[in-house]
Amino acid sequence: MKIKGMILIIFIIFASSRAQAFDWPQYLGPGRNAVSDEKGILRQWKKDGPKVLWTVPLGEGFGGPAVSEGKVYIYDRVDDKANVLRCFDLITGKEEWQFSNEAKWSVSYDGSRTVPTIDGNRIYVSDAFGNFLCIDKNTHKPLWKKNFWTDFSKTDIPMWAIAQNPLVYKNMIIIASQTQEAGIVAYDKIDGELIWKTSALPGSPGYVSPKTVKIDNEDHLVMISATRPEGGGNGAVMGFDPDTGKSLWSYDGWKCKTPVPNVTEIGNNQLFVTGGYLAGGALIQIEKSGNGWAVKEILFSKEFGTHVHPAIFYKGYLYSQGTNNQVRNGFMCMDLKGNIKWKTGKNPNFDKGGFILADDMIISSDGEKMLYLIEPTPDEFRVLAKAELLETKQAWAPLALSDGKLLIRDQKQMRCVLVK
Repeated sequence: MKIKGMILIIFIIFASSRAQAFDWPQYLGPGRNAVSDEKGILRQWKKDGPKVLWTVPLGEGFGGPAVSEGKVYIYDRVDDKANVLRCFDLITGKEEWQFSNEAKWSVSYDGSRTVPTIDGNRIYVSDAFGNFLCIDKNTHKPLWKKNFWTDFSKTDIPMWAIAQNPLVYKNMIIIASQTQEAGIVAYDKIDGELIWKTSALPGSPGYVSPKTVKIDNEDHLVMISATRPEGGGNGAVMGFDPDTGKSLWSYDGWKCKTPVPNVTEIGNNQLFVTGGYLAGGALIQIEKSGNGWAVKEILFSKEFGTHVHPAIFYKGYLYSQGTNNQVRNGFMCMDLKGNIKWKTGKNPNFDKGGFILADDMIISSDGEKMLYLIEPTPDEFRVLAKAELLETKQAWAPLALSDGKLLIRDQKQMRCVLVK
């Protein structure tokens, strides 16, 4: 009996550690960069595509899923009346519980806009009007609630409402309020008490979520604000001390009226920033300057831009979806000298779909109905497999990958697809 008990304990520990190893606990995954460490991803699919393990209906929206310990969490929106945090089993798709709170509003492009952030037994979610909740994973009830817009602003919300994905850093949960009184806000992740806030950011509110990067092995918190030529002022790419909110550096050579993705880390203190609406992209270098930091622009490209999701850097090249409201560049590849190696244009078109790098391959939605398996190479756009797996346009949500199970959504459903 002792041996059997010990085997059972070992199995439980192994299963738990395996689940945590494959967690996708926040927006764009563990590194907040749309990169997965998983291996063994399939190099080809059957004729009718990868196996669909389950499908569940959703309200319209753009918020993607997060995965923790074998459970899938998504913040859903129902009939412009309520926000609903829903929990599903990763293997079966069975809905295990939900938490609903009344939120009666309607905006342009209705629906959810956030990926839950999971830290231990706490789940953090925010909605399009700045309501910010911490939900207990076990009791399914709120531990605390804030509103990072109305607490610091008396003005109307941005044109397409608020799209924020909370960031856990040490004992804090950080979010960009982007108001006149507070640009970025850090709360105690346990009790929701305010720890620090920055002054207002330059320019206007955008749709970028905060991200930490390594600069000389130090953590810098990066945020991007919007440029409004009609009078809102110039936005900027900014670095802050994540412990205190102190401003460290700023770069305003790149301008975007509606920024959504945060920067891509290139290494050697270099960051690549990109956005839609013909903003293009810029490669910047962060350097020590006396007791502070300076920013040097290395490259600026008007042609290479991605509207919703950050570019992925792989073996010396940047990959992105370059279609936006003005141009139809499709999927693109560029080297760090600004040379466009290839772009798909309209055939096939890629329009704001989520994409991730896993096991030396890119798995990408085209933003509509197709899912692609792409070998990232500067030589050509090389498709290994493709399948029609979604049913609506505006499938713009970020993807999630956990233990070979890919989670994708459109405007009416979420699917779990086996890619391993």
